[in-house]
Amino acid sequence: MEREEILKNAISGDINAFQTLFAEFQNQLKSYLYRLLTDRNDVDDLAHDTFIKAFSNISTFNQDSSLKTWVFKIATNLAYDHLRKSKRWQTDAQDRGADLAIGSEEVRKTFWMVHDTSHVGAYEMKEHIDFCFTCISKTLLIENQVALILKDVYDFQIKEICLILGETEGVIKHLLNDARNLMTDIFESRCALINKNGVCHQCSHINEIFNPKHDQQEELMKLELVKASKKFNRKELFALRAVLVKGIDPLHASGTDLHEEIMMCVRTAIGEKSNFFDRGSGKAE
Repeated sequence: MEREEILKNAISGDINAFQTLFAEFQNQLKSYLYRLLTDRNDVDDLAHDTFIKAFSNISTFNQDSSLKTWVFKIATNLAYDHLRKSKRWQTDAQDRGADLAIGSEEVRKTFWMVHDTSHVGAYEMKEHIDFCFTCISKTLLIENQVALILKDVYDFQIKEICLILGETEGVIKHLLNDARNLMTDIFESRCALINKNGVCHQCSHINEIFNPKHDQQEELMKLELVKASKKFNRKELFALRAVLVKGIDPLHASGTDLHEEIMMCVRTAIGEKSNFFDRGSGKAE
């Protein structure tokens, strides 16, 4: 069946046709939602709600954009509603998570159990750089975060982001410029991979813990980011980091389960979760 016919059937209310089209970008949608929400349970809930809301309103889809863009707009609005209840993260969120892990033997044991038993419990430095990107992006205002992730990670065009956020091209370009500048400033002052005076060595330090036999310098030099740090400018280094992040699906990577536990630890440390061992979502009372 031709794709145009499948879309026509979907708009007419054929749920199987809609499911076929939705499946084409479902994994990317969930990955996007995870970068915004940082909780797999919330992702599953909102992805399901997005499917239901999109199909329920499919008759209003006027094809002035792709179906994917239209569905991402619905998902983004649902994510907005969810995130409005939360505060922006501070740049030391990961530090606070590390302090919690260091101070809790139970948390450390959980990390090791996942690392040793899960088929997606490995530790790779490049995946932690992706994890760090997600955490730092949470310091942005929601609209800046959404614009940045859609453009620099998922390759949406400016006009598509305009439709998703309901803003003009000028506003979207302003959001992107502000987001990139703020992220670049944070990375330059914190990240030891791109600035020898950076205060954060977390990705390499955790590598030493979970991969003690790895040659640290060899692991570092595998990263184009490190190789380029002495010759590229701030803008180019941020672009390299975005390329690295773009190549990783945080929900289907070799260390997905381990990083989910680390993220839970961070969210507990900053007060978004009341208890590290409580798998429910939501902020502390």
